[in-house]
Amino acid sequence: MPCKGSSSGLRRWLTFTTGLLECLCFAGAVFGWASLVIILRSEGYFSSLCVNNTAVRATGPNRTQDEHFSLVFTITSFASNFLSFPSGVLFDWVGTAIARLCAICIFTSGTLMVAFSTPALSVLLFPALSLMGVAGRMYLMTNLQVGNLFGARRSTVITVYTGAFGSSSLLFLIIKLLYEAGVPLQSSFLFLSACSVFLVFRTLFLLPLKRIPYPLPEHYTYGFRECLWSSFFFWHLLWLSVIQLRHYLFIGTLNPMLQRLSGEDQSVVSQYSNAFAVTQLCGVLCAPWNGLIMDRHQAKLKAAELRAVMLSLTLTSLFCVLFSVCAMIPVLPLQYFTFFLQVLNRAFYTGSDAAFIHIIFPSCHFGKVYGLIKGLSALLSLLQYPCFILVEDILNGDPLYVNIGLTVLVLVIFIHPVSVYIYCQRLALRQKQIKVNTVSC
Repeated sequence: MPCKGSSSGLRRWLTFTTGLLECLCFAGAVFGWASLVIILRSEGYFSSLCVNNTAVRATGPNRTQDEHFSLVFTITSFASNFLSFPSGVLFDWVGTAIARLCAICIFTSGTLMVAFSTPALSVLLFPALSLMGVAGRMYLMTNLQVGNLFGARRSTVITVYTGAFGSSSLLFLIIKLLYEAGVPLQSSFLFLSACSVFLVFRTLFLLPLKRIPYPLPEHYTYGFRECLWSSFFFWHLLWLSVIQLRHYLFIGTLNPMLQRLSGEDQSVVSQYSNAFAVTQLCGVLCAPWNGLIMDRHQAKLKAAELRAVMLSLTLTSLFCVLFSVCAMIPVLPLQYFTFFLQVLNRAFYTGSDAAFIHIIFPSCHFGKVYGLIKGLSALLSLLQYPCFILVEDILNGDPLYVNIGLTVLVLVIFIHPVSVYIYCQRLALRQKQIKVNTVSC
């Protein structure tokens, strides 16, 4: 596919809309886990771990069953992030087409595993959801370059895609509603497997064999090794790791929390889990705000791309603090507002993450840097399972102290936008001195 200058408008917009549909329907589906858990529980997955299966179905899930569901999501979120680095290396090495075909095979394998899993084969959920998560990240990674086709609106397109990635968790709610209407779980996942035909068609006819190019800023000439040793890489890694841990722990423990706050009322749990899933759809509506903020400030301040991304990082950090504070207040109706803050923060942090890497590091290294940061951040996300065990087995189901600790940890991420601000001030001062010296000469 040629660059924007020679690419037809129709093809560019067709590429954009089909990419949006792909991210919205497949890329982040695994983060709708809270909806899928309800189906799996009613089907009796991991029920062999219960002492009395009949009693479990009548009175609700037992702790061992919940622990295994939490472990599935922990491993899935870890794998989808940790394996982003080899995925990014693969993307930079072999190009778009081959990387996407690999992703399609991985995603299809995952959906087929779920389709043919049974309560007796509950263990299949571990590789199945992990494969879907890894492939979903690759879908997002290969679609972010579409922003290169839209010039000054590049950041907006990137954040729209990352917002759609967050909203794709709605897919499992749709599957849940279909299940309640009588459509078997197997049929839904077989249909998802068949959708691979659409993904292959789009890969072959609407995306390049290698990459969609974008010109590099003149002052970003250092290689990959220097990227890793930069302070920006370290602070961005810490920033992303803490925010992801907060979100993953919230999603992974959402059902037990709703069980506790509702007094084990399954209808209330279903109502709130549906509300959470529907709220995720707002991600695709919230994410463009972040992109518009960055594009607008870049247009106004010209060379101040870093200031624009600093504003985005600051807003994202603020939303994360508000979300974390609301999440630790044990009031059930308040969780509606918590859901909104969660999806707003998620839309901003996924967009800020990709946009920051696009702006700071050379695009020829985007896949490797993006994947490595995701992979390293996955190590911290593994803490969600010990946190779950700590709450359920030691704190008797009361997550207050864990939530307070996470909220304090979230405050640390403000160091990242502050470091960007300091760098911006130094860069502006340096440019001013160069200008004065030039005039003097």
